[in-house]
Amino acid sequence: MEIFKEELKKTLEVLKSGGIILYPTDTIWGIGCDATNEEAVKKIFQLKKRKDSKSMIVLLDNANKLESYVNRVPETAWQFIEYSEKPISIIYDKARNLAPSTIASDGSIAIRITKDEFCSKLIYQFRKPIISTSANISDQQSPRSFDEISDEIKLGVDYIVNLRQHEHTPVKPSTIIRLRENGQIEFIRK
Repeated sequence: MEIFKEELKKTLEVLKSGGIILYPTDTIWGIGCDATNEEAVKKIFQLKKRKDSKSMIVLLDNANKLESYVNRVPETAWQFIEYSEKPISIIYDKARNLAPSTIASDGSIAIRITKDEFCSKLIYQFRKPIISTSANISDQQSPRSFDEISDEIKLGVDYIVNLRQHEHTPVKPSTIIRLRENGQIEFIRK
């Protein structure tokens, strides 16, 4: 437990200073930063060699915080969040209070309420949402374990969280659904 607390402290320092992290999530390993810091978000786009027209997923620790970052939360969102057994990222219309480059050109944002203990405590203590994007260069396969992450990614971040690096349990990215304000539901990735 002491290592957990130490990693939390070090990771918080990096996030507060505008740095980017490589960290274990409730799905695959992710690259993250302060989702409200435009310069930090741009660093992730550069590292991933990703077009800034592709938005990224934002993690929150609590569903009650959703309304701070989207204009209106459709009723069905609460049911998906509560009853989904697998990690689920929901795309909402009309994002707000986030770094501009995290928001898609149509004004939408993908947000996942994490159930991972490290991520939840990190976001709770940071008091801001964090980015969670796969730890790979764009258009390359997402790593399923820490060992599959390229050296280019590992060398390109400001801090690598020293937890769960030896786990080899197969993991998958989150399910992604889009919820429109009018109630329309679209499955993007199952």
